[in-house]
Amino acid sequence: MAQKVDYAALKKGGYMRQKQKGYGSLRLAVIGGNLTAENIKKVAEVAEKYGRGYVHMTSRQGIEIPFIKVEELAEVKEELAKGGVGTGVCGPRVRTITACQGSEVCPSGCVDTYTLAKELDARYFGRELPHKFKFGVTGCQNNCLKAEENDVGIKGGMNIAYKEDDCISCGVCVKACRQEALKMVDGKVELDAEKCNHCGRCVKSCPVDAWEGTPGYIVSFGGTFGNNIYKGEELLPLISDKETLFRVTDAAITFFEKNANPSERFRKTLQRVGEEDFRKQLKEAYEGQ
Repeated sequence: MAQKVDYAALKKGGYMRQKQKGYGSLRLAVIGGNLTAENIKKVAEVAEKYGRGYVHMTSRQGIEIPFIKVEELAEVKEELAKGGVGTGVCGPRVRTITACQGSEVCPSGCVDTYTLAKELDARYFGRELPHKFKFGVTGCQNNCLKAEENDVGIKGGMNIAYKEDDCISCGVCVKACRQEALKMVDGKVELDAEKCNHCGRCVKSCPVDAWEGTPGYIVSFGGTFGNNIYKGEELLPLISDKETLFRVTDAAITFFEKNANPSERFRKTLQRVGEEDFRKQLKEAYEGQ
């Protein structure tokens, strides 16, 4: 008699049943969208040997190998591990941390997104929760990773300071500002702080470094995408350090863990219980209380 397969348990390790009986698609762990050449070679070998010679690239920077036989799953995982490849997760837990290339590669980037993605992964990945929970990290206000679609979205930004004595009144920063937060008045630049979105384009465009930028994090909460779309809300000022950032992300995920019903997304929890207490706890975390 064939042994009954516990597919619910296998799903925790990233193995999802297919329409085809006895087969599943294996989700791999891809942190911040990065794999090494060695990782990719091993994935290709496994897909060729155990699957049907191809992989699926997901919308959240993941890789899945379809047509893995359930009875070969353990062997597949062992083979992947030889190339430094781990498996992802499904179900009600913290999912893959996604990230753009950030300041280490992209000229527009304000923060090192990949390092942050690895730190978030080490802190939260796979944590059991009432429902799935997603983090997305994007390096700047170009928002290539669509941060606000995540339960917690993190964007790189900059606190800026104008050094008037260094300014040569060229107006390059005024032209670079997409928010129309800058204007030239009597040969000097004036900033409308209410219009500034901390994008840092003034800092990056200035030919004489008359703008000084301090990198930071713009965090949004409660975003969703899918059957119900909701843009995550920015409930705090720009965060200037990781210690504060992690206090805030800890507060958000703990609030969800304590207040969510089973199979309820973060946004639904906030709508059901109200945001007043959540905002209070975020503020306390932000202020280090």
